Amino acid sequence: MADARTRGQPVIVMNPRSGEGKAARYGLAQRAQVLGAEVWTTSAERDAASLARDAVEQGARVLGVAGGDGTVSAVAAVASGTGRELVVIPAGTRNHFARDLGLDLGDPGKALDALVDGETAQVDLGVLGPRIFVNNVSFGLYADALLEPGYREDKPRAFASVAPDYLTGKQWVDARVDSPWGIVERPQVVLISNNPYHLATPRWLGRRLALTTGQLGAIVLKRPAQAPPDLLRHLRSELREHKRGARPPGEGAVIWSASCVTLHGDTGHLEAGIDGEAVRLPLPVLCEIQPGALRVLLPKNRPATPPDATARR
Repeated sequence: MADARTRGQPVIVMNPRSGEGKAARYGLAQRAQVLGAEVWTTSAERDAASLARDAVEQGARVLGVAGGDGTVSAVAAVASGTGRELVVIPAGTRNHFARDLGLDLGDPGKALDALVDGETAQVDLGVLGPRIFVNNVSFGLYADALLEPGYREDKPRAFASVAPDYLTGKQWVDARVDSPWGIVERPQVVLISNNPYHLATPRWLGRRLALTTGQLGAIVLKRPAQAPPDLLRHLRSELREHKRGARPPGEGAVIWSASCVTLHGDTGHLEAGIDGEAVRLPLPVLCEIQPGALRVLLPKNRPATPPDATARR
């Protein structure tokens, strides 16, 4: 049987804790080794980015990553910066990036087929200063929940802890966001994504049908004069109303696409979530897009690919 050595010294960086141990449940290390790949696991001493850099220094020409979106983002930054192809193995909880690449989330090991006879595609990356993001940067409720102690172990409790102040209008994003229609002051939620989310049809709602548009997606939920009884339901309602194109500001959401999005403020710093990882960012915050910055190596059979998704080859 052909093995992964035909792709040139692949190294898989694997996070054994992602997805509550999904890598072990699906035997991903063994399946990768059978194909000729080396598997390097993250630990308290060695994070995903440092392992990926070491793999490149030791001659790896193909990098793989098995873990959640935060782990994927870290290794993607190294792959992009060193011109390596990246194999994404969906071994996290949500796997948003892998899902939007069309990978089979039901059996993460099928992504390893890319090591044998995969096809290469170039996809965009979001950029925020020295950081990259494969999914999104968030400000507001989700970012604050990430900062709660024990978030990874009990996410519902973390959201329940921070939600009341947002629901009653006592908490907001302490910043100003530049939009095509002017400045949005102190919004409740800001979400900036690597390529826009699809909002027009229920089946693909919240998916990115392409990762090659060269555009960021921006969703800003304005702070209403009177707080809605359910912030999350309010956001869902606003997104359902946004059927196509950009939506000018009213009392609800401001939604648009652009090559860059800027947040300003007077506080000096802003708490944020980048691909699900909590960070503290200095203001102003400038998010940009790098078209075609990452070469991904994909299995030929991708059953989760939306019918109208496209990739730049």
